Amino acid sequence: MELLSKPWPWWAAGIIIGLIVPALLILGNKHFGLSANLRHACAACFPANVKFFKYEWKKEVWNFFFVGGIIAGAIIASTLLANPEPVKVVPELAAELQTYGITDYSGMVPNQLISWESLFSLRGFIMLVLGGFLVGFGSRYAGGCTSGHSIMGLSDLQWPSLVATIFFMVGGFIMANLILPHILML
Repeated sequence: MELLSKPWPWWAAGIIIGLIVPALLILGNKHFGLSANLRHACAACFPANVKFFKYEWKKEVWNFFFVGGIIAGAIIASTLLANPEPVKVVPELAAELQTYGITDYSGMVPNQLISWESLFSLRGFIMLVLGGFLVGFGSRYAGGCTSGHSIMGLSDLQWPSLVATIFFMVGGFIMANLILPHILML
């Protein structure tokens, strides 16, 4: 239990994520990607006369178990394996975040960024609502999310996944370095 409650090195997650790809391909010729699950859920729950949702979604029902595992894992990790100590932040980053009014490191994400109170601020609305919309729209427009393209697609040597991953990275760099500081000042 102590092994699970301590932080693991970054490379351990890389190995585990990397092993998901051959496991899915060997065990069932399945492809990994989380954004498609919303389409499967809509096709299962709201069977409308929409061409986009008319497909054999029951073949992809394993994805629901995968998402359920993510949710169950998050609940177990946040309750049974939670570290009571504040998150350690590099002093230079903490000083920069303090200029934006971000000082609470008691959880995985500062409460000043993601909480019900911050949702009703301009900064929170932009980051949570507008940001969530843009992530959803972008993953649909790109034909998949970062997990589908960057993990599964690159492993399959798919050219569109390489292009999508390059633009995911470029967009992330632009957001983190050029746009986010302006949003945090709100």
